[in-house]
Amino acid sequence: MEDNLIEDIIVIGAGPAGAVAATLLNAKGYRVRILERQHFPRFSIGESLLPQCMEFLAEANMLDAVHEHVEQHHFQFKNGAAFVRGDDRSAFDFRQKFSEGRGTTFQVQRAAFDDVLAREAERQGVEITWGHTLVNIEFEGSNSTLTIEDENGEAYTLQSRFVLDASGFGRVLPRLLELDRPSDFPSRTSLFTHVEDNITAEDFDREKILITVHHQHKDVWFWLIPFANGRCSFGVVARSDFFDGFSDDLNERLAQIIDSEPTLKKLLANASFDTPAREISGYASNVSQLWGPGFALLGNAGEFLDPVFSSGVTIAMKSASLAASALDKQLQGEEVDWEATYAQPLRAGVDTFRTFVEAWYDGRFQDIIFAPKQSSEVRAMISSILAGYAWDTNNPYVKDSERRINTLAELCRLA
Repeated sequence: MEDNLIEDIIVIGAGPAGAVAATLLNAKGYRVRILERQHFPRFSIGESLLPQCMEFLAEANMLDAVHEHVEQHHFQFKNGAAFVRGDDRSAFDFRQKFSEGRGTTFQVQRAAFDDVLAREAERQGVEITWGHTLVNIEFEGSNSTLTIEDENGEAYTLQSRFVLDASGFGRVLPRLLELDRPSDFPSRTSLFTHVEDNITAEDFDREKILITVHHQHKDVWFWLIPFANGRCSFGVVARSDFFDGFSDDLNERLAQIIDSEPTLKKLLANASFDTPAREISGYASNVSQLWGPGFALLGNAGEFLDPVFSSGVTIAMKSASLAASALDKQLQGEEVDWEATYAQPLRAGVDTFRTFVEAWYDGRFQDIIFAPKQSSEVRAMISSILAGYAWDTNNPYVKDSERRINTLAELCRLA
């Protein structure tokens, strides 16, 4: 590739955040190139989408492409979330929510889903350079010079008026610009796989993600995300010391943990564990800043909380929408306050999710979810947040999350 080609915008990473941001900006007439170090389809965890995602895909004119591939890629219709804790059961239907917007979405194998979005971005005119890696970046004001290596290790440079980092857990700019900061979330480990689930229980709802709380440890939980082809994503999240005493072999370890949890042992009695288990640890992340002269960090490249409420893709797409809007104004010559128009609005929703995640692990939100008597109005407000509408400040549980959760949790305990 010829050195010193000039792009309006370079996006690092072709995942959901990168594909949405690039497509939005391409529609505005900008020259946009995505740099993606891998080739799609490729495995990625995080299969349970939230309805709020559908709003961002519609904004980017990508929703039809998703619907066209539902049957081919076994995307599973999803309308809510189900929770189990011992003998307690609770379920939220996202169509019964406080906030405006879609109430349904899909559970997807991310390799196929991400590929659909990337190919749609290309179809709409975004150029994606596959298998190339950013190794250095130098800024002069908001303009930048990027040094990139192809798959043969050959280096070349590109120039850009702005860079959006949507590299996810690759966290390219945070590493190159030394922006990484320790997360204030406790370090946890996730052990997971895909299985042929063979679930026959009549009360099992494939249109909802199932979240199961460990029968002895309230801060240990399991996800089960069904797909439309009889398979599912399954995993457990816990502090690393929870896994002490189990097998060192990841597949055996996962089998042992399932065997020790009565609800899941029964539910997955006929499952075929035909895919090697994987493990990630210490995935929570943070940065010193979400933007700077000439760049902004999207999605997991900036901050990742926890997978418990499947908020990752939603936050990624929200960041893409906010950044594309701000960048469009800047490239048109407007003075843009990125802190006020990007970082603060993005963090507002992330902080709402953070409050609910913290309340989940300390038990307050679990007490709310499993309370035997619940106000339908309050359930609708909570359902909105579980559906991803964490930026709807008309919702009291968004506007005043901590106080509302504390008050409701105390009422549930006294009931």
